[in-house]
Amino acid sequence: MSIDLFAPYRIGKLELRNHFVRSATWDASADDSGAATDNSVVVYRQLGQGGVGLIVTGYAFISPLGQAIHGQYGVHTDDMIPGLHRLVQAAHEGGAKIALQIVHAGINSYYLPPKGIANLAVSQMQNMRTPHREMTDEEAESIISDFASAAMRAREAGFDAVQLHGAHGYLMSQFLSPLFNLRTDKWGGSAENRRRFHLEVTKRVRQAIGADFPLMVKLGVQDDTEGGLSLAEGMETARQMVENGIEAIEVSGGVGQFMRTTKEGHPERAFFRERAAAVKQAVKVQVMVVGGIRSLEMAQSILDSGDADLISMCRPLIREPDLVARWQRGERGPAKCISCNRCFGILMRSEPLECAQERRLREEATRT
Repeated sequence: MSIDLFAPYRIGKLELRNHFVRSATWDASADDSGAATDNSVVVYRQLGQGGVGLIVTGYAFISPLGQAIHGQYGVHTDDMIPGLHRLVQAAHEGGAKIALQIVHAGINSYYLPPKGIANLAVSQMQNMRTPHREMTDEEAESIISDFASAAMRAREAGFDAVQLHGAHGYLMSQFLSPLFNLRTDKWGGSAENRRRFHLEVTKRVRQAIGADFPLMVKLGVQDDTEGGLSLAEGMETARQMVENGIEAIEVSGGVGQFMRTTKEGHPERAFFRERAAAVKQAVKVQVMVVGGIRSLEMAQSILDSGDADLISMCRPLIREPDLVARWQRGERGPAKCISCNRCFGILMRSEPLECAQERRLREEATRT
């Protein structure tokens, strides 16, 4: 039986209008303090009106030493709550639900070193030139508390859910990966110790937000670098996080190359479909899959096969914020996004979030 992708769907008590999720996407629109701006509101208003069921915000840093990059949202102080509430209102006006993604960058901060601040790392890394230092046990505990406080602020700001960022080589990935976690205390060594940080964050956040508030994780269930986290360990971590309060898992990559670049005309490929299918067999909560999904046919195939419950997209919704609405209207052509990643270059130059291909076409039209 074919699943109706546009039918309402529930994650716990959270009801979505369909099975489509906008995966967390950094939009470089926050001000120097981390507060949302008028430009931020425009992004989320377009997404809310664009048809997705759930929007996950760009990652928000939980403490000043956890910021990854410029223009990133902050949720590290109560001063951030009013601006974040504006994002909630913009999404809700269009009929979408919205979750705040919270993160600590750990050793992979591009923001702190230029300011003369060493990154907080899980372990001292001999082969990394980025200035960093190994965090103490007390600092690890403090970061866990920062996650809980950030989640409470998300709830106060009116978000419908919180998503932990446990992927893409940021701090949670670093604790889980044997490539970055070289510790010999309670936080490292065995697989059990390496996942301890994940479980403590999950438990502490769940205690802070209560049993009735949806808690999700974007989880890098496997590293894409030799010697890194195995899929088996990642699946076991997912299972134990669910036992401690996670209600939905978005399957993505861990340490290694997770932003896949393709060329126009190449076959569509859902990068993490097999990993999502494995996680789906290991847990009894909803599973989202992200990465490389560009057509309604692919989305339908993933859900009908039982490999995932929700379809999560990032780059296609930069080029077409209304993609899901277009599909629902019956215009079923694939996304225009070709995964070139040039939108990332635009953001690195602190320019407003935009598809580079759309900009090129507009400039060519202006010259003719």
